[in-house]
Order: sequence, then structure tokens, then C-alpha cells
Amino acid sequence: MIRSLFLALVLALGLMAAPARAVTIERVTSPGGIEAWLIQDHSIPILALEAAWRGGAALDPEGKVGLAHFLSGMLDEGAGPHDSQAFQTRLEDLSARLSFEAGRDAFRARLKTLTESRGPAFELLKLALTQPRFDAEPLERTRSQILSSLAREAEDPDTVAARAWFAAAFAGHPYARPSNGRVEDVKGMSVGDLRSAMGRLMARDNLIVGVVGDITPEALKPLLDSTFGTLPAKTATRPTVSDVRLHKAGAPQVIRKTIPQSVAVFGLPGIKRDDPDWYTAFVMNYILGGGGFASRLMVEVREKRGLAYSVYSYLQPFEHAGVFFGGVSTENARVGQSLDLIREALKHLRDEGVTAEELANAKTYLTGSFPLQFDNSDRMAGLLVTMQIDRLGIDFLKRRNALIEAVTAKEIRRVATRLLDPNGLIVVVVGDPKGL
Repeated sequence: MIRSLFLALVLALGLMAAPARAVTIERVTSPGGIEAWLIQDHSIPILALEAAWRGGAALDPEGKVGLAHFLSGMLDEGAGPHDSQAFQTRLEDLSARLSFEAGRDAFRARLKTLTESRGPAFELLKLALTQPRFDAEPLERTRSQILSSLAREAEDPDTVAARAWFAAAFAGHPYARPSNGRVEDVKGMSVGDLRSAMGRLMARDNLIVGVVGDITPEALKPLLDSTFGTLPAKTATRPTVSDVRLHKAGAPQVIRKTIPQSVAVFGLPGIKRDDPDWYTAFVMNYILGGGGFASRLMVEVREKRGLAYSVYSYLQPFEHAGVFFGGVSTENARVGQSLDLIREALKHLRDEGVTAEELANAKTYLTGSFPLQFDNSDRMAGLLVTMQIDRLGIDFLKRRNALIEAVTAKEIRRVATRLLDPNGLIVVVVGDPKGL
């Protein structure tokens, strides 16, 4: 018991270990040809790994929507000789943490372990990826948990609004579908479906790895081969997901629900991560709606008029589309006024640009706060994977702040003209709005 508490304490301390100094990213290639990006940190005996495979929920077959999400809930429910309880007990004994997640464009695995336990912890990850059991009891338990979650989400206004927005904006494309599933589809998923999903997603040619912590390149190389080396060399035949542009806006879609406040979400076509205008758009959005209390939307909608507790916007770069997305919650009688103010804020930024003070403040925050977003090894490992998924280059951390500092007010005005169409907003409202 004392040892377990000690190990848990060390893991907890690892959560507070921030990258206070400049970091060096090393490209490590195993004898078997598996590549990982590594940040060494020997200050705490902790190791974090994140692995990803391109594709994610966008590859779910029609009629099996939510299959990748179902798979993410099953991979730590028993593998190899260990049933579900034994597998979880083994993780607990090692003080290791293992989880899986299915996003729209990638399927991710995350492992965190003490240095002294890394061998058996990596072995559990290997078993989960190569010998999952998919036993009947955890299968039905996971299905029940997903169905319960979907039932709760069906009553949550924010989730209902976001799902309806994506269904309208991306009609006919995999992005229109809810990543965590549809009730009728989840009910019919089988073990065979889960194994087929693994074949579409997981192979060495589709693998991206990031590692942060107490390990050297020489020690990492054999772990990469032993953990991932027995995966198939190439993914099975899988559907092609095409690039897509959002549908044009129509009248606001209203989903009636008897609640005191309405939830409104809105959006426009955005840009993908590799677009030359990305950093300009990123700074622009901070000034518009991404900067919390400093943003124009917050000032106009909340501070000046008290119409909402929160209003926001952000850029969402998917693999096959870019989205400018935002939302506001307000009294039913004030939904129309709030949306008018949001449209006016977009128009004003597009037509008038930003002030020198706004631009300077945005740059100060966006460059200064960046290291704080990755204050533990888990997040840093995730960042290494995201850098590879988005093809940012291994020197991204060195270049990132300079790219933000290079943004000018003139460029923001040009990009705002390109992206901010106040009359083109796709709007979904859930609630009982008046006069809309």
C-alpha cells in the first residue's frame, strides 16, 4: 500500500512538471523503422507516450457511426491473457495510466508510467493494440455506457446545438455525423465491427508517436519495436474522406426546447492548419472572440449589455475542412439581439480592422501563455503528435512565436475580409427564442 501511494504521488507530481526551459525535440527511429519524436526530461522518473493513427471517426462506415469511439472504450477492457478486471488491476499495480480516444481525424492512445515500470506498461499497450479480447461482459457494459451518454447528450442543449450545426454545415460528409455515435448504430455493433475498425485505423504506415520524459533515445528504440512492431505494415482498405467546404447558410435553425435560456451556435468556413493565413486568422480570432474577457464579442455582448455570461469563437482546423465556430447562451427574448451584435462585431472587424493596442495585447498573450498550455508531460506528448499530424515541422516550437509576432494589422484586415461574412453565418438555436 505504501509503495502504491508513493507511486501515485510521483505521478501526481509529474502533472505539475512544467517545461520551464527551452526543449529539444529529437527524431528517434527504431531498428524496425518506427519513428517517434522525443523530449527528454530526466528531472522526474515519469514517461508519457502518445500514439495516433490518421483517420479516426471519419472512417466509420455508414450505419456504424460511433464505431471508432466504441473501439476506444474497449481497448483497455482486457487483452492477451488478461480479462478486463485483470488488465485494469495490472495497470493499477504499475501505477500506469492507459486511455484511448477517437477524434474525427485521428485515433489516439495515451500511456503514462513510472520509469521503473515502463517495460510492463508498454507491454500492456502492445497487448491492447494487438490482442484485444472484446469479451462479452465488457462489450455490453461499454455499449450500455455509450448509450447512456448519448441519452444524456440528447437532453443537453449545447450538444444538441453543436450536433445540429455540424449536420447542417457538412451534410453528406462524414463530418456531419456525431463522432461518439448514434443510438441505432451503437446498438448493432459487433466484435467483428471492432476488429474491422482496427484494420482500417492501426498499422505502422499510419502511426505517429510522441514521447516525453525520463528515457534516452537508445532506451526508447527497442520499446518502439516491441510495442508497435507487430502491428500490420499497412492499413486495410478504407474509405477515402474528401476535402469539403461548408454548405451555404440558410435561415437560422431553431430546435424548440422549453428551457429558460437558449443556446445559439454559429459558424462560417474557416481555414485548415496548413493555410498560409493561419497565424493571422489565429490572432484575429483572439481579438474577436477567443480572448475571453478581452475579446470584442465578450465586451459587446456581456460587458456593455449584460446579454450573456459567455460568448466565444474559435478556429477548428480539421484534416479536410476549416471551421470558424462560436456560441452564446442568453435569455430567450434576447437571442435575436445577441446574434445581431455578433454579426455587427464581425462586420466591424472586417471593415475597420483592429487597433494597434488590440494587436499588441493579443501577441503578448498568445506568445507568453503558450508554454503554460503544456505544463505536464502528457500534454507535451500530445503536442508532439499534433505537430506531426498537422505537418508543422520538428522546429515548430522555435518558430511559433515569431510567426505570431509577424502578424500585422493590414494582414488581419485582409484575412477578415476573406473569412468574416456576417450574413453568411450558419446558425442553430436550441431553446424557445422569441421573435427569431
